[in-house]
Amino acid sequence: MKRLPLIIGDLGALALVTAIGFATHGEIGLDYLPRFLAAYIPLALMWFLLAPWFGLFDESVTRNAAALYRPALTVIFAAPLAAVFRGFLLGESIQPIFAMVFVTTNALGMVAWRAIWLWLSKKS
Repeated sequence: MKRLPLIIGDLGALALVTAIGFATHGEIGLDYLPRFLAAYIPLALMWFLLAPWFGLFDESVTRNAAALYRPALTVIFAAPLAAVFRGFLLGESIQPIFAMVFVTTNALGMVAWRAIWLWLSKKS
């Protein structure tokens, strides 16, 4: 299995979900780039620290539909940690509702992306 496309897809899925989150709040444009990066970079770092531990780059996991819960489980741990780092970077308190929405949307986004990856990998 080639991991680079999977890694790029993970980064893209996290970026897309983060961008959609900003767009839903009308925060579009370069003015919001620092806040975007304050959310995205900690999330991506936490994801890539935890994903290997959950086996998310192991071919037996990435090609198994029964393992699609693992990306969501990984986000359940990664996103709250990222929310704490985001709060630290921005000098803001961590809003529990933000953390819950951050977890939920990113879990859905990563499961959707990994389901697409599973489908694509089974086709090839």
